[in-house]
Amino acid sequence: MKLGIRSSGVLLHPTSLPGPHGIGDIGYPAHKLAEALAACSQSWWQMLPIVPPGGCRSPYNAISAFAGNPLLLNLDVLIEEGYLGKDDVRAMNVPEDIVDFASAERFKLPLLLKAYESFSSRASSAARASLEAFRERNADWLEDYALFCALRQTHDGAAWTQWDEELRLRQPKALAGARRSLDSRVRFHYFLQHQFSLQWTALRKRCGELGVGLIGDVPIFVAHDSADVWANQKLFWIDQNGKPLKVAGVPPDYFSKTGQFWGNPLYRWEAMRKCGYDWWIARFRCALERFDAVRLDHFIGFHNYWEIPGGAPTAEHGQWVPGPGADLFTKVRNALGHVQIIAEDLGVVTPEVKALRDRFDIPGLKVLQMAFGTDPEADNYKPHNYPRNCVVYTGTHDNDTTMGWFSDQGTLSSTRSRDDIRREREAILRYVGTDGREIHWDMIRLAFMSVADIAIIPAQDLLGLGSSARMNLPGSGTGNWRWRMKAGALNEKIVDQLSVLTETYGRRPAR
Repeated sequence: MKLGIRSSGVLLHPTSLPGPHGIGDIGYPAHKLAEALAACSQSWWQMLPIVPPGGCRSPYNAISAFAGNPLLLNLDVLIEEGYLGKDDVRAMNVPEDIVDFASAERFKLPLLLKAYESFSSRASSAARASLEAFRERNADWLEDYALFCALRQTHDGAAWTQWDEELRLRQPKALAGARRSLDSRVRFHYFLQHQFSLQWTALRKRCGELGVGLIGDVPIFVAHDSADVWANQKLFWIDQNGKPLKVAGVPPDYFSKTGQFWGNPLYRWEAMRKCGYDWWIARFRCALERFDAVRLDHFIGFHNYWEIPGGAPTAEHGQWVPGPGADLFTKVRNALGHVQIIAEDLGVVTPEVKALRDRFDIPGLKVLQMAFGTDPEADNYKPHNYPRNCVVYTGTHDNDTTMGWFSDQGTLSSTRSRDDIRREREAILRYVGTDGREIHWDMIRLAFMSVADIAIIPAQDLLGLGSSARMNLPGSGTGNWRWRMKAGALNEKIVDQLSVLTETYGRRPAR
């Protein structure tokens, strides 16, 4: 699938798919969704990062920027491969409308270990050769990631900054000793990543057959407690003990009164430049092996980013610092050719940010929920002001659902006063010319009828769900990333209505 063609799609993270094991996965539930998208003429399935999440279960705070999340593995596929028996796997007694991360881990991880033990004892020579070939192809990140996970387990999940000095500082003798003593644990993670690759390849192949392109998500920053920082310490602003000296976030904005304190260690961009941006090129290469296009999170940060002192309590007190700008994207394209990128350019969008985006012909984002209030870019988010080269959303994973946003009465976490909410609601009703009883479909229609090349709708808005289905509340460390779609929720009525809008506004793909 190519960007720049009039089309539409749905935003739904695989963890939000229905299924019997407490969390969605990339097996049959994902194939079924791809078939449903194709049935209603959708061209894109967009996801959040599919990497293994760290603290707060956030996919934007992962323990690796390269690895796949093992909890997304489908157990039935492992049964078919002969690594598990049917009696090993049962349905879990958990709520079907939320992700129960802890229960899913307690249930799935022992089974994944059992599958690895089965593989180790009776895998065919072809299966073993496939794993070894995968390991060799991905050695630049897989070796460090697998050792990092094994060491993390032996340290009861403690951050790498709390490990013994020789391991923290990656002294060669200590690393070699750890690889020998933890060989089986390390190989377990090779196995998991190989299985993830096999299942993902099958999903992408099926999506390709159906004409559904996959849009991934590349967060600009990585987690402090990650294999990436541990293995590449000279590329980040950390001291000799691993403590962050400068961290990431954004100043107060539409989403948060005190800004967003992300806490990720910032890059030493000059050190990355001297290395030819090899780490970033490898990261893009990995993402584009999995996806047809990627949403580049916090695109503004590549022009300039909000630098917060490591010990600050909030994001309010920081400074803007220049990013790598065009130099990085030039190096990436020289190495990889034309890469399909969507710029998440929300926030303080200066003319320089727009110039950087447009220099590389990268489509930016337009968010309808932000078009009728006090956001500085509000006028640019109104459909009558769109360029064609953009992607329009009713809302993003950081927004409330459209029904929740429209019915909001003002909360302590809201950046909108009651007067702001009233004026915003009046403005949107004037714009769409309805009474707002089905505001989610009003907004979907606005997105589809706009000139934007691509329209992406969060699944929660297709279903008309309220705030309880919100995926993330920025600045909140608990209760996020848990929403799941119930089996059968994407029913025939919704599919038909989406199909009609797709046909009416010329977004049906040529298949």
